[in-house]
Amino acid sequence: MNVLLGISASGGIGIGNAFVLPETPERVIYKNRISDEEVEYEWSRFESACIKVKESIEKSLSGLSQEDLNRVILETYLLMLADPVFLQEVKVSFEKNKYNIEYTLSQKVDEYADRLRNSGNDYLAERAGDIEDVFGQVLDILLDYHPFNIELVPENAVIVGRNMKTSDTVILNKRKIAGLALIEGGSSSHVAILARTYGIPAVVGLDGITSQVETGQQIVVDGNLGEVVVAPDSATLMQSQSKIVAEQKRVERLKEFRNKPAMTEDGVVFKLYANIGTPEEAEVALEEGADGIGLFRTEFLFMDSMKANGNKNASYSNSVSEEVQFQAYKRVLEIMGDKPVTIRTLDSGGDKDIGSKEIPSNVEKNPLMGLRAIRHSLFYPQVFRTQLRALYRASVYGNMRIMLPLITDVSQVDTVLGIIKGVQYSLKEDNIPFRADVPVGIMIETAAAAICADCFATHCDFFSLGTNDLTQYTIGIDRENPSVAPYYNEFNLAVLRLIKMTIDAAKHENIPVSICGEMAGKKESVIILAGLGIRELSMAPKQISVIKEILSQFSIEELENLSSNSIF
Repeated sequence: MNVLLGISASGGIGIGNAFVLPETPERVIYKNRISDEEVEYEWSRFESACIKVKESIEKSLSGLSQEDLNRVILETYLLMLADPVFLQEVKVSFEKNKYNIEYTLSQKVDEYADRLRNSGNDYLAERAGDIEDVFGQVLDILLDYHPFNIELVPENAVIVGRNMKTSDTVILNKRKIAGLALIEGGSSSHVAILARTYGIPAVVGLDGITSQVETGQQIVVDGNLGEVVVAPDSATLMQSQSKIVAEQKRVERLKEFRNKPAMTEDGVVFKLYANIGTPEEAEVALEEGADGIGLFRTEFLFMDSMKANGNKNASYSNSVSEEVQFQAYKRVLEIMGDKPVTIRTLDSGGDKDIGSKEIPSNVEKNPLMGLRAIRHSLFYPQVFRTQLRALYRASVYGNMRIMLPLITDVSQVDTVLGIIKGVQYSLKEDNIPFRADVPVGIMIETAAAAICADCFATHCDFFSLGTNDLTQYTIGIDRENPSVAPYYNEFNLAVLRLIKMTIDAAKHENIPVSICGEMAGKKESVIILAGLGIRELSMAPKQISVIKEILSQFSIEELENLSSNSIF
């Protein structure tokens, strides 16, 4: 028996026989000069290869439901294949230097992927593999190269390998997969996201696993512990099987709470909302029994647009057009029906680099303290107005609320409300219907906002506590920095007191207050937050039933008693 430790990418426990993905041989791409007469023929080969990849992707799409997360990925690949900026750069380089098309394309793909990996943003770095994947398929056709066929993976297998190409992840939904054990990958990679969506246990960061496992060996993937056991002994196997049975019973038990209201043992009702980043996730939220959307992170629309263009420095006119945004917001509102949908305006800057022509990259010594969130929007007002127009156009299709990120001064709220009046006037001039009474609220993410919450409460319609940033700004800990991460503590007395100040200020002015940070989906913190007076929580959709169960086990008096010892 061999126990390997890695990083959890998707929870749960899976047992199956290992299927070790073969190492993909490196493509051999020669660098050859071509004649003027060969240019047209070589380019036609490239276009033909792109068409074949496009047809293959469209064939895969035809077998996927509208709700399947793989559909979003494959549709993005189609956008990449048709991206005029990337294709033009390839063509200019090809016609200028006159090297064979395989070499020219591979050079451009490497260049773009390197830019994404060096962007300083984990989300964008993970996307570098996407452009390598889709244009790698084009190269395979040009080179007449035939890589491993993922369809050979059998049912109930544990996939072991260096990584999985995004295009190969279709197998995760088509076939029952017991688990994933990979050398590479991160929690924000498509593989990890899909594994969590489909409930497949996954562990990444397993250095050398491919040399320590053989196809056919029994293997246990414990996504809860970030552990992989190769050739488990009988005792370990029985223990793992018992955990699986317990997990299945727990999942079935939690299903009872999906369509029930969230309430304490003595009948105090809570509202549990979902945090989402794409319109597709709204459907998952609805299935999980969400009372609405507490946080729609609109920056992912912009990041996906940049990813589709494949170049963080591309000179396209607008990161996301008004029409594209309008359709995304409208879709979420229609999915949720009468349930409230809180849409946060663009939270760009800092660690979320958009890098379009209208929102250029900005190198800062301390980006998390710099030009980000609402500061970014007010610095680039045209992009902000475009988003607000799209939001107000969509407002007639549901119960929408607008939320402003990283507000630290009342003057920022007043400025935004002034811009909103201008946007509403322009919509009237264009005879476009909208709701003028859309509630506008703010995120409380800094000590400044929490301390002045009583002032903000008279200038906005609701509060939402972003506990992730509130914690790191209050106690001066960068939670992404491994050297100080152990000191990051959401239960720090200063943080809890700032939360209580915010709750009291909201209660005094009779405006709603919710939590949309990580604390909202954690069992331990929900007990404290509920006792402090929070009645609205927004979390990952899969956590909603978990939190409903926790709340049902306590009376409100018990929760208040538990929390009272935390802040005094």
